[in-house]
Amino acid sequence: MSFLAVDVGNTRLKWAQYASPQPGAGLIAHGAVFLEQIDNLAETEWKDLAAPASMLGSIVAGEGVKRRVEEQMEIWDVAPRWVVSSPHAAGVTNGYDHPNRLGTDRWVALIGARHRVLAAGGPPRPALVVMVGTAVTVDALDETGRFLGGLILPGFGLMLRALEMGTAGLKAPTGEVRDFPTNTSDALMSGGAHAIAGAIERMHRRLSTLTGQEPVLLMSGGAAVKLAPITDQQFEMVDTLIFEGLLALQSHRLAL
Repeated sequence: MSFLAVDVGNTRLKWAQYASPQPGAGLIAHGAVFLEQIDNLAETEWKDLAAPASMLGSIVAGEGVKRRVEEQMEIWDVAPRWVVSSPHAAGVTNGYDHPNRLGTDRWVALIGARHRVLAAGGPPRPALVVMVGTAVTVDALDETGRFLGGLILPGFGLMLRALEMGTAGLKAPTGEVRDFPTNTSDALMSGGAHAIAGAIERMHRRLSTLTGQEPVLLMSGGAAVKLAPITDQQFEMVDTLIFEGLLALQSHRLAL
C-alpha cells in the first residue's frame, strides 16, 4: 500500500515514498532532482524503488514536464494522478476568485498546513503558509480552514537577477544577510531577505487582526533558512508541507 508523493516546481522535482497514503505514514525513501535530470529518474533514483500502489502529484512546471515525469513512471504499474485546485478539498475552502487558477503547490501546501494545525490539538488556529522557492508565496488560512488570499513575490534569485540586469555595476552577490550591511554583496542579499521578511510580517499582522488570534507561521522551501535569523515571529520550518498535503488529499479521496 505504499504511496508516492511528487512535487514538481519551477526548478526541481521532489519526491517521497510513504508506507501508506495516510497522514503521519512512515517515510520509506525520498529525493530531489533538478528538472534537467528528470529523464534519468527511472534509471537512477527510482530504479530500485519498490513499486508504489498509488501516486499523487502537484506540478506547476507545465504539461511538457508532466509528460516527462509520467514517462519515467512507466517502470511501475501505477496510474499517475495530479492535483487540480478546486473550490473545496480535505477540509479547506478555496477563497480564490477563480479557484482552479490557484497554483496547485499553494493549494496542496494550504491543505497540509490545515491538517498540521488540527493535529497539534487545541482550538483551531489561523495559519500563514510561506513557501520560499523560485517565487515566494505568503498565503493566509483562517481558523475555519478558509484560504483568504495571499501574496506572490520574486524569490531571492529573481530579485538579484533583476538588479543585475537593470543596474550597472551590480552582480549577483555571495553576501550574507546583515542588519546594517556595509558592502554591496551583503546589501543585495540583505535587501532581498528583508523585503520577503517584511511581506511575511505584514501579512502575519493583518491575519492576526482579522481573526483575533495569533496565526501559526509555517515556512517551507530551500531558501527559507535565509529568513530564519531575521523573522520576528515564531515559526516552524516544514520542508514536507506539500507532501503532507498530498497525503491528506489521498487519504480523503480513499475515505469517500
